[in-house]
Amino acid sequence: MDIKTATALRRLRLVSAPEAVSFLLLLVCSVLKRTTDFNAVPVMGMVHGVLFVLYVLFWADAWNRTKWGAKTAAFYFVLSVLPTGGFFAERKLKHEAENAVIASRARQEGIVNA
Repeated sequence: MDIKTATALRRLRLVSAPEAVSFLLLLVCSVLKRTTDFNAVPVMGMVHGVLFVLYVLFWADAWNRTKWGAKTAAFYFVLSVLPTGGFFAERKLKHEAENAVIASRARQEGIVNA
C-alpha cells in the first residue's frame, strides 16, 4: 500500500466516528425541538452536513485509491447514512488498514508474493 492510499483510508476513518456522533446529536436535537423550546437543529444540521460531505469526499477518494469493488464501496456508503454506521465503518477501516500494512511489509521483505 502506498502512502496516498493509507492516507485516504486514515482520513475516511478519522471522519467516520465524528460523523456518526453528529448524526446522533442531530436526532436528539430534532426530538428536543419538538418536545421543548430548545432548538439546536440549525447548528447541528450544519455540523452534520459538513461532516457528511467530508465523509462522502473521503469515501470517494478511498474508493478510487484502494480499488474497492462496488460491493465494498456501497457497504461503506450505506454505513454513512445509518445513525451508528460511522462507528462500524471506523472499526472496519482500522482492521483493513492494519491488514494492508502487514501485507505491504510482507511483500517488501519477500515473505509473500501478493
